[in-house]
Amino acid sequence: MKILLKNIKGLVQAGENIPHVIPGHLMKNIPLLDDAFLALEDGEVIAYGAMSDWEGISDWRDLDIIDASGCYVFPAFIDSHTHTVFAKTREEEFVDRINGLTYEEIALKGGGILNSARKLEDLSEDELFDAAQKRIQKMKALGTGALEIKSGYGLSLEGELKMLRVIKRLKEANTIPIKATFLGAHAYPQDYKNNHQGYIDLIVEEMLPQIAKEGLADYIDVFCERNYFSVDEMKYILEAGKKYGLIPKVHVNQFSILGGVAQAVACGALSVDHLEEVSTEDITALKNSKCIPVMLPGCSHFLSIPYGNARLVMDNQIPLALASDFNPGSTPSYNLFQIWSLACVKMNMSPEEAFNALTVNAAYALGLSESHGKIFVGYKGGIVLTNEIPSFAYIPYSFGESHIQRVFNL
Repeated sequence: MKILLKNIKGLVQAGENIPHVIPGHLMKNIPLLDDAFLALEDGEVIAYGAMSDWEGISDWRDLDIIDASGCYVFPAFIDSHTHTVFAKTREEEFVDRINGLTYEEIALKGGGILNSARKLEDLSEDELFDAAQKRIQKMKALGTGALEIKSGYGLSLEGELKMLRVIKRLKEANTIPIKATFLGAHAYPQDYKNNHQGYIDLIVEEMLPQIAKEGLADYIDVFCERNYFSVDEMKYILEAGKKYGLIPKVHVNQFSILGGVAQAVACGALSVDHLEEVSTEDITALKNSKCIPVMLPGCSHFLSIPYGNARLVMDNQIPLALASDFNPGSTPSYNLFQIWSLACVKMNMSPEEAFNALTVNAAYALGLSESHGKIFVGYKGGIVLTNEIPSFAYIPYSFGESHIQRVFNL
């Protein structure tokens, strides 16, 4: 199939020399070609450029020509942090927070992650797969062209394997890239409330070998936070996972600063995620490292906790990514247009900085820099065509409006 998008008002993030990661001081810039065209053949970008340079494309037969006058075209978003596989929603906890309980208080009384773990026990792999697949179709329709999915609601050998097997099926059932993260260290299950080392041994001695045997995960994650896993426990689990070829990606600094960022960097983490709290020591650890911070403004919005200090990170020339953190408890939204707007309104990021954080830098955080996050000749990822809009900044500005006219290749 041959498709030509012509008269594009703004072709965004297209170029043959866009870097794999964009540091903070350069994130304010994006390639934007006015009055452009983009040509696709069998889902692959074969040409793009200014309309004044358009040659030869009109000679194609069976060509679907789309007039994109007044519209913007850009590469699909990358969502590098989600919990898309879960059993049930948790709106009852939403009401608890309205009535005054904090996320941590809800967790301490058996809610939160443990609530999702209990609900997951009752569902089969097929039921979990069907529910997650419906969510992924909705994510794709909103311009998400690749995503990561974590386990972590099993908290037992059987439960974690169930989740990861579902994620493996989702990988096979979808054309977009999906990466699997083993997050057995998401919380301590009730049976191990007073035996933390026993649960860590279960992760290291039973879960990891079976996960490796079945090839179920790309990454390993730990929730390093007060009342969850300590820095030393995180290090022990990450190092164990690395022996099986799993790359660390870590939940850290959501509520408190424990030193987990520096330790994660030392363990070779690809990303450190959350960072609602950031210290000067964290900034020092991230500078000149290969580890990218990923901030999750949807979580801050929904839980009414601080937003990550994006300006501090970017002002220190550190690249920054954004992700949804889609999950049933703290961020029941997968809409990355909303994340884009929140980053601008609440984190003082420019529209261009936030867009870079959702494309190029997000692709880096998911190990997809070679193939996603930017448009180039040979690109086969998702392409988003907007409705007619007055400017690029209008997209995050008009946060309650749908801007997508069509999504290609998803």
